[in-house]
Amino acid sequence: MPSDPVLQDTLVLDLSRVLTGPYAAMMLGDLGARVIKVERPGSGDDTRSWGPPFAGTGEHRTSTYFLSVNRNKESIALDLRHEQDLDALRKLIKRADVLVENFRPGVMDRLGLSTEELHELNDQLVVLSITGFGHDGPQAERAGYDQIVQGEAGLMSLNGPGEDQPTRIGVPICDILAGMFGAYGVLGALHRRNRTGRGDVVRTSLFAASIGVHAFQATRWLMAGEVPGPIGNHHPTLVPYQTFRCQDGLIQIAVGNDAIWKRCAAVLGIDGDAPDYRTNTDRVRNADTLLPMIEDTLQKAPLQYWLKLFGDNGVPAGEVKDLEQVYSDPMTLSQGLLMELEHSELGPVRMAGTPLRFEAGEFEEHQAPPSLDEHGPQIRRWLYQE
Repeated sequence: MPSDPVLQDTLVLDLSRVLTGPYAAMMLGDLGARVIKVERPGSGDDTRSWGPPFAGTGEHRTSTYFLSVNRNKESIALDLRHEQDLDALRKLIKRADVLVENFRPGVMDRLGLSTEELHELNDQLVVLSITGFGHDGPQAERAGYDQIVQGEAGLMSLNGPGEDQPTRIGVPICDILAGMFGAYGVLGALHRRNRTGRGDVVRTSLFAASIGVHAFQATRWLMAGEVPGPIGNHHPTLVPYQTFRCQDGLIQIAVGNDAIWKRCAAVLGIDGDAPDYRTNTDRVRNADTLLPMIEDTLQKAPLQYWLKLFGDNGVPAGEVKDLEQVYSDPMTLSQGLLMELEHSELGPVRMAGTPLRFEAGEFEEHQAPPSLDEHGPQIRRWLYQE
């Protein structure tokens, strides 16, 4: 590991559960922070039982869902209904730099841990609070479930094969986005704390994070008055920029400008200077004639033939891989995107690696997700015996 991990000497207290908060805390742990995860005695985080699939058997089995978002953490089981455990939590808060929680609004207040009370315990504490729909406003009390938010924040309306089939994205993207935005906010708050000496409260929600990634689809409506809809694997403003069928499967082609189009057209045997197709605007307008022509040509040869031909001619193209292919791809391995860690009960576990790399060196001493209360005894000794 480098001598100075990005978040060296930063203590993160993870009171969150399920996905979005744990994801944010894991991101901070990936940067070298010490992350202590507080869980319910007996059952722990809800996702420990979310399966199948599970890793391991019997009393040591753990859901692969839990494993996916809890690496680089220690676990302590605390029953926050009991004063002794609440006292331990308060001691942790006094030592922490960051606290992550994703309860509904009001739950922390009922635990005696309102924002004011947290900062009375530790005025340098950065609090990350993630909700489903926001901390105020007419729907603040709604629970945040990724499936629901994907619909209500408009993402499903942009995804799917057609207008009558809005489709859920295949990962819990709203949870993940809120966790990412939350971790980004924490880093900003820590940076400001270096100047002011004071902590802060960072708030985000699944709903806000999902709207935050509408990108050009938002301005299509807000500026141009077009309501975007799902168009499958096509691009709404670029042609050709989509998936096609070739002889033995699917290929993707991404023509991002007219110069690439000229090269693509030459490979396909199409006149790139034909008036109907010369510019992207022309190609969008005449997609109904151009796209079938392209697919007819592609279906005459196999995928690897086209990938090599497009690659040799500077045309961006790729295949559609499943995860088995992705995690055996030499490129995945070369980027450190597959890690094998030693779990205290399960033995070796394979996980997706962190996507960040630093020129000064990466934090390399990653730890497998913890078993429930695995670090409880040593954390208690640290809190009460120093």
